[in-house]
Amino acid sequence: MKCTRNGAGSRGDIENRPEARPGTRAWVRMPSGKRLDLLNPTPFDWDDADLALGLARTYRWGGHSAWPLPLSVAQHSLTVLQLRRMASAAQLDPVTELRELLHDAEEGLLGFDCISVLKPFLGEAFRELTRRLEHAVFLGYGLPAWTPSQYLAHKRADRLAAASEAVHAVGWSPEEVRRTLKIRIRPLTEDPLQPVYGGTPWEPWPPGLAAERFLTEMARLKQCIG
Repeated sequence: MKCTRNGAGSRGDIENRPEARPGTRAWVRMPSGKRLDLLNPTPFDWDDADLALGLARTYRWGGHSAWPLPLSVAQHSLTVLQLRRMASAAQLDPVTELRELLHDAEEGLLGFDCISVLKPFLGEAFRELTRRLEHAVFLGYGLPAWTPSQYLAHKRADRLAAASEAVHAVGWSPEEVRRTLKIRIRPLTEDPLQPVYGGTPWEPWPPGLAAERFLTEMARLKQCIG
């Protein structure tokens, strides 16, 4: 693809916040040998391959699937990126595309994709944990904050991906997606990634393949940015 350029919680919540436990460390050793403290992350604690593999081994929908394999966050991220490209009247710039690709990057570092409706029950400590990881990702890759219009476009693509995955990857019916999951967007019929990568539409990829494809796209976008 051608590159373009363009210029408060309860007392328990508070006591469990990372800053309330300054001596606590939550170390993760990456395949590269780098070490990430989940409570105090920096952009130097992982490399691109670590992130790609983490996202490829982190699963959506609680790890449940209608296929032999569950759907990875890496594959979902590529789906959202492709949907944003398809919905945009003009070609997206590479910084915008990289931000779309990395919109769930903190989940690959944490190794956990929390089902959305559970997040409020996990409290302020979990929100702070994910905010710190998100900040490290945005800082490390030089990503600007979302503008309101950009975030709206992103969320539409994200919800469309979710509705479609629910039907084709997990096995919910379109009616169940509307009534039970409360996702009002009509699911897609055609897999947006199939014309790009081939294979069986909507089939979850093996982790190694998902990591490879995610890493290839990330490297291409970073090269475009320069």
